[in-house]
Amino acid sequence: MKYITPIVLSVLAISPCAFAQAPSDAVQKALLAAPGRMKKEDVTVIKWKPDFTYDTLQKGSSSLVCYDLSGYPGHPPFTVECTSKGNLDRVAQNLKIEALGDKAKVQAAFDAAEKDGSRVKPEFGSAFIHFMGPDQEHAFHHTTIAVPGATAQSLGLPDKPSQDGAWIMNAGSTTAHIMIPGS
Repeated sequence: MKYITPIVLSVLAISPCAFAQAPSDAVQKALLAAPGRMKKEDVTVIKWKPDFTYDTLQKGSSSLVCYDLSGYPGHPPFTVECTSKGNLDRVAQNLKIEALGDKAKVQAAFDAAEKDGSRVKPEFGSAFIHFMGPDQEHAFHHTTIAVPGATAQSLGLPDKPSQDGAWIMNAGSTTAHIMIPGS
């Protein structure tokens, strides 16, 4: 008995520290989209609020930020995403427009913002890493590279889908991005 008491007391003393440092389920879920080679503690994790601002759940040292968009209008039921911190204004604008709900209204709002120049540009060359699907078990990864304003001519990539390689989608707009087959 005299040996058990110090062991139990040691475990109890260490346990609160271990639990206090364990990431929350919300953090773990958002990090499912993060590249496997990154240390998870280096990634910032945020939670979007209804007013399209956010709370920081985990502060990381890299420029990568991840968040959960599950249940948001226009997104699959299970959606987590990572991108550069410099793209958060773009993501907030997307969420605000997508909250309009009606597909025609959403597209009209995106088109109007593009036309009047108020569409927030993403960082050129930044990635949007999605892990999405009907549920986590059936989710898939999809990565795009933002190239706002780029065209097939400026990048030397085709602007039509290709099974053979990358191509540019929405060429010439702030939404231009490189599609990577199989990702």
